[in-house]
Amino acid sequence: MASVNEANQQLRVLDLHAGYGGTAALRGVDLQLRRGQVMAVVGANGCGKSTLLRCMAGLLAPSRGQVLLEGQVLERMPLAQRARRLALLPQQALAPEGLSVAQLVAFGRRPHQRASLGLWQRWSAEDEQVLEQCLRDCDLLDLAGRRLDQLSGGQRQRAWLAMVLAQQTPWLLLDEPTSALDLGHGHELLGLVRRLAEAGRGILMVLHDLGAAARHADSLLALQQGRVLALGTPREVVTPGLVRQLYGLEARVLSTPGDGAPLVVPLMAAELQA
Repeated sequence: MASVNEANQQLRVLDLHAGYGGTAALRGVDLQLRRGQVMAVVGANGCGKSTLLRCMAGLLAPSRGQVLLEGQVLERMPLAQRARRLALLPQQALAPEGLSVAQLVAFGRRPHQRASLGLWQRWSAEDEQVLEQCLRDCDLLDLAGRRLDQLSGGQRQRAWLAMVLAQQTPWLLLDEPTSALDLGHGHELLGLVRRLAEAGRGILMVLHDLGAAARHADSLLALQQGRVLALGTPREVVTPGLVRQLYGLEARVLSTPGDGAPLVVPLMAAELQA
């Protein structure tokens, strides 16, 4: 059994079952994430990736099993305490009309502010410093005053990420954080994720790009029809057999020059016939 100190450094999922309207979406999922680590969740559409993050964020109650956040049952934690420990970047997020980038990011500071006599405490110098740093990290300083509805999809995605970072939680759940980003900003974001982990945060992210997941994550969780198909390091998990099982795709798995991370190369029709 893990000691108290070890439990305080972990985010765990135990025998998690969940679904919608009687339809099972997760079936007995187990995982353990430590601070300082990045875990990527991969799998085909509809395999349960987003459902897993919703359960881990406390937005969907499991039908069986538990989520343990630093040794405590997530469902029993006060909402304010949960918001200071764990943040979620959802796949699709909506903001009030007319909100600027800076105003959206400022909402991330709300869990650190206390209400007194029905009024929120004043915006502090620390809040301003965090806001500026998060805008800089997400390449948004020049867009701080722009309205969200005036931005491209990728720019809005970076604004939502900056808001999540402004919560300054030790645990981050990111659902397809690179989905609307161009190649350059996607690469920068995944580099930022690695730096955040190196600074001591625990990060679980859903990615569709298996190659990017293998290169930027310490471990991969592969889901198939709500069950864990594989869990381990990228070199252990990413094989031609796994690609075939997950996506029905024949592929070669090579090594990325430099770091040796698995590189998935789908086979063309001519190669399959050869």
